[in-house]
Amino acid sequence: MLITLPISELAPGMFVDSVSKQQESVNSIKIKTRGLVRDKSIIQRLIAEGVEELLIDFTQSDVAIPSKYQPPATEQSSSQVSSKKSTKKNTTKIKTEKVVTVEQEFAKASVAYEQHGRKLQTMYGDITSGLKMNISLLDEIAVDIVESVFRNHDAMTILTRLKDKHIYNWRHMINTAILVTVFAKYLGYKEATVKELAMGALLHDLGQAKMPQGLLSKPAELTNSEMQIVRKHVAQSLGLVKGEAGITPLMLDMIVNHHERLDGSGYPRGVKGDKLSRPARIMAIIDVYDAMTADRPHQLGDEPINALRYLLANKQLFDGELVQRFIKCLGVHPVGTIVKLNNERLALVMEGNHENPIKPKVKVFYNAKHKHHITAKDVDLNKQDNELKIISSIRPLEYQLNLARLLKEHLLV
Repeated sequence: MLITLPISELAPGMFVDSVSKQQESVNSIKIKTRGLVRDKSIIQRLIAEGVEELLIDFTQSDVAIPSKYQPPATEQSSSQVSSKKSTKKNTTKIKTEKVVTVEQEFAKASVAYEQHGRKLQTMYGDITSGLKMNISLLDEIAVDIVESVFRNHDAMTILTRLKDKHIYNWRHMINTAILVTVFAKYLGYKEATVKELAMGALLHDLGQAKMPQGLLSKPAELTNSEMQIVRKHVAQSLGLVKGEAGITPLMLDMIVNHHERLDGSGYPRGVKGDKLSRPARIMAIIDVYDAMTADRPHQLGDEPINALRYLLANKQLFDGELVQRFIKCLGVHPVGTIVKLNNERLALVMEGNHENPIKPKVKVFYNAKHKHHITAKDVDLNKQDNELKIISSIRPLEYQLNLARLLKEHLLV
């Protein structure tokens, strides 16, 4: 929805489509740039340049339409309602998905997750052997992920916490597609665009299948010369999708720019600042987050809270506003994480809390002091009368716990 606002009502998070009114003077510069207002300094610059009114596109904004500009709810006669329903029926087929519980969705999601992994592993091997990429397979996987997330965004997200350094390459493809989908849904993107973003995530590192596989599985840090070879995977990914039906500019943007950084220190072109689109910024955040938290041939995955701290601390590299929103979306301790509470109990994070990311819903299952399982109990840490709080995240191996088995025990119904 496009709405004209006075400059006094412009706020960070709004997407400027165009400047509709600006004072003209000898020294003023005609503002034509469109894009997201990231902080108050941009607003001050617009004021200094004499901007008085702007056209705001709220479909691309990170904030809601101010209440004073929202269309009022009007009563309609039954005939008007019937007429509108009839028109919609004839012109648009709207797909609706029933929202389900995490337990209901987890059974289906866990089966799909493993199937997708096997299919991607086979396709990855085919590409390494010189065979053609199966774009229709990726499309099916993207659609399945998006539909699952729109039914329940936690079930697939929990599965991204499972680790296996021997299958990192294709699991990274799935995990980033899931996380991009969850984040894009949280940001309010339409389902069709979310599916494009999921496809972009599945494709972003596919060129690594054309790299020397010994480098990717090397159990040590790569040398500078080896890194130069691996960096060519961006060009290889572009070569794989070239000429394929259904590849959109948004997907290409994610492939080309997911290793670029705001300060220009990224690769392959050193693009920086406003030249990096929002989808590219989103992909950069999620690519790094999953790479840091996953087990890889040369290192064990870090805990999510440390990866989020890294992203937040490096505002010169990553979009700070998007990082903050990613943390609110995912939670400080994402679903599927094992946490230790202040009462010496371990719990599995079951549902995030967008309003208060440090107080999710958890399932208490283990006595950490005496090291034994206890009867599982659901606890909402956000309740006012609840004195329990998370003091740290826990690696499953610290208590000889098998995360995959835990998830099946407590989520399969």
